[in-house]
Amino acid sequence: MGVTDVLGLLGGLALFLYGMQMMSSGLEAAAGNRMKQILERLTANRFLGVAVGAAITAVIQSSSATTVMVVGFVNSGMMTLIQAVWIIMGANIGTTITGQLIALDVGALAPLFAFCGVALVVFTKKVKLHHWGLIVAGLGILFIGMDMMSTAMMPLRDSPAFVNLMTRFSNPALGILAGAVFTAAIQSSSASVGILQALAVSGVIGLPSAVYVLFGQNIGTCITAVLASIGTSRNAKRTTVIHLLFNIIGTVVFTVICMLTPLTAFVESLSPANPAAQIANMHTLFNIATTLMLLPFGTLLAKAAVRILPERPSEKSGEHQLLYIKPVEASLEYQMGTSAIIVNGVWRELRRMAKMVTENLEQAFQGVLEKSSRYTEDVAKSEEYVNYLNTEISRYISHVITYELNEEDGVLVSAFFKICGSLERVGDHAVNISEQARLLEEKHIGFTEEAQEEMRSLQQVSIGVLDSLSRLEAITEKRLTEIADYEQRMDDLTLDYQRNQIARMRKGLCSDEACVIYSEILMDIESIGDHILSIGEVLVQASASKTTVDMEQEAYAR
Repeated sequence: MGVTDVLGLLGGLALFLYGMQMMSSGLEAAAGNRMKQILERLTANRFLGVAVGAAITAVIQSSSATTVMVVGFVNSGMMTLIQAVWIIMGANIGTTITGQLIALDVGALAPLFAFCGVALVVFTKKVKLHHWGLIVAGLGILFIGMDMMSTAMMPLRDSPAFVNLMTRFSNPALGILAGAVFTAAIQSSSASVGILQALAVSGVIGLPSAVYVLFGQNIGTCITAVLASIGTSRNAKRTTVIHLLFNIIGTVVFTVICMLTPLTAFVESLSPANPAAQIANMHTLFNIATTLMLLPFGTLLAKAAVRILPERPSEKSGEHQLLYIKPVEASLEYQMGTSAIIVNGVWRELRRMAKMVTENLEQAFQGVLEKSSRYTEDVAKSEEYVNYLNTEISRYISHVITYELNEEDGVLVSAFFKICGSLERVGDHAVNISEQARLLEEKHIGFTEEAQEEMRSLQQVSIGVLDSLSRLEAITEKRLTEIADYEQRMDDLTLDYQRNQIARMRKGLCSDEACVIYSEILMDIESIGDHILSIGEVLVQASASKTTVDMEQEAYAR
């Protein structure tokens, strides 16, 4: 095998992997931001879930990419662990399509696929056709790369040393280990199976040896999901455990069957003149049979994953942590579904933050009304968590904004950054009000009954609108008008109540210190109203931008 052959092998592998990446990018652009709705509708039923996983993987030619997407969806809370089981099973079936296409010699049409795909990208103006063009062109480039690898490996069949090495893989342990290590190194089972088929076509390795390498490749493909789960939630890590369990169980069962029965010889007899088809058929049989075998036990697989990765002490103790997004240190690789993962993850973290802020403000008001500091420590601790979330969410947004998100999701992520800052400042004002409650207790200062009634009115208005906003739903101009009316009412009330307090002070109904504390609380409440209005405005702008983007895309398509 000369230098030219080595370069041909490397170039073929590069085209193979790049073709898969193009297909994944095309599917992401075509349906990435709608992936959440698709999965929610189709994964409730185990059979539909398997079908969805198989279909997505068949299109993008990579079970690793599908599994990484599922890890991200579980981490962001878009998918449950049980739903992930069915998608992973389907992904293992869908990944076999590459080998079957190679065995059918579809590669002969590869230049046509590549040409048609590029033509759709270059010569059409419709955005959706561009996306499908990427998928078709990627498929063509994938098979061109496969053909290059097969040609480059032809000389290896005349190398005694290499042939001798291949025959050693008839030992199940060595074959499984070799397949797992090689697939883990290139992080693509489709590519490694394709290379195994190229070796078989070249006459270097037969099915009796290749079958164990094939089983190992199914285990090695899990490494991509394992790497993607670094820095994710416990449930996301359990998703990778399920993927590993599926392939390890299947490998053990099929290794025993191949050693004790003539299964290998039977599969070989189905297409004796086509080594690539033999490997493709065994790969398909392995994944379909393993799925059928484990389908009734999907719930048990999820429970086993929970047992292997139990809840950590930090999760029980309430230690500060991100639940739906990764820390920046564990950078998010751009895979299919990334846009949906980013938007949904930040959305859910902001809802957590908004809920904490709302509860803090409610406790702060209650402390003032009770003239008690018993809520002050809890509010301060919760505010530390709010500050942590503000810092980590802001860092995450700053990090992911560099990804090539579609325009609609880019607008939403930018809006999230502003909302995060506004929520943190509302939290600061809640702490200020809580501190005023502590002063009331320490200095034995009391408000008049009239002042307490005014405070209850302010509490009702501010908590009501903040609680509504804490759901962080996209709102309309009409809803914004209502929020603006609330904010104006808060301004009017604080102004009126400030005048009432001065009048009470002149009449000698309250002390100077009580008046100062009351005025400080009113200033905080007025500022809270401003930040609430700001959040509402940002949500309306994001909703309007989303509508504009949708309209522009439809107009462009026409």
